[in-house]
Amino acid sequence: MMNNLIGAPSEKNIKLYKYLITESILDMLTNSPIRPTIPVVDLNRAKRFYETILGLKPVTENNDSTSDIAIFECGNSTLMELYQRGPSKADHTVATFEVSNIEEEVNMLREKGVNFEEYDMPEIKTQNGIATQGSVKAAWFKDSEGNILCIHQTMR
Repeated sequence: MMNNLIGAPSEKNIKLYKYLITESILDMLTNSPIRPTIPVVDLNRAKRFYETILGLKPVTENNDSTSDIAIFECGNSTLMELYQRGPSKADHTVATFEVSNIEEEVNMLREKGVNFEEYDMPEIKTQNGIATQGSVKAAWFKDSEGNILCIHQTMR
């Protein structure tokens, strides 16, 4: 017994250790919600964009004027976090929203002043802001801070 406290670990402890660092951690992450965290330069401007243009509902306890973060409710009980920091350059999609009718969503967002990106590359070509890739249609736009967001629809 004393040997196991200060000496070599027992086989039972080795199995427990291997379980804890592999299976339980992987299982924990597999069942854990994920929250995009998006950097913004002007938090107040970004909060207005996400609330008024995208229609996301703020989580009130994290959206007061003294906080350096803002959290918004999204679909299926997911959350999105904005945090203030200096300028950064992200030339990739930082978050995507799944929608049921992409054409309708694009039109509604355009009415609110959102400009959709147009791409003409071998892997992505858009028509009227929307690309079709297999069974998925997608459209990309920038938020008030220049972050690239996407809306997509899986065709069924």
